[in-house]
Amino acid sequence: MSGAVRSASGCGPVSGARIEWWSVNPRGSYDDDHRATQRADAEGRYRYETTFPVRYFGRPPHVHVRVTAPGHRTLVTQLYPTPGQTTLTADFVLIRD
Repeated sequence: MSGAVRSASGCGPVSGARIEWWSVNPRGSYDDDHRATQRADAEGRYRYETTFPVRYFGRPPHVHVRVTAPGHRTLVTQLYPTPGQTTLTADFVLIRD
């Protein structure tokens, strides 16, 4: 997964935004091996690699994401890759406080 964190005000990059990821392991359980936290670079970009999430409890495969940055509202969302998909590009847009 890759993309950028941008501000809704002017669509500029949000450098240093904190991005938290979590998803289930191949057995359908959450564990620490499938959690990560990283910071967007100076251009607001990020890149995250993980195993493809599986279905569990009837839910489609997905990855949870929380993005935070000073002066912006927290964004909590989910990404839904399709089976067989090997890359996913997503930009996250944060609203200023």
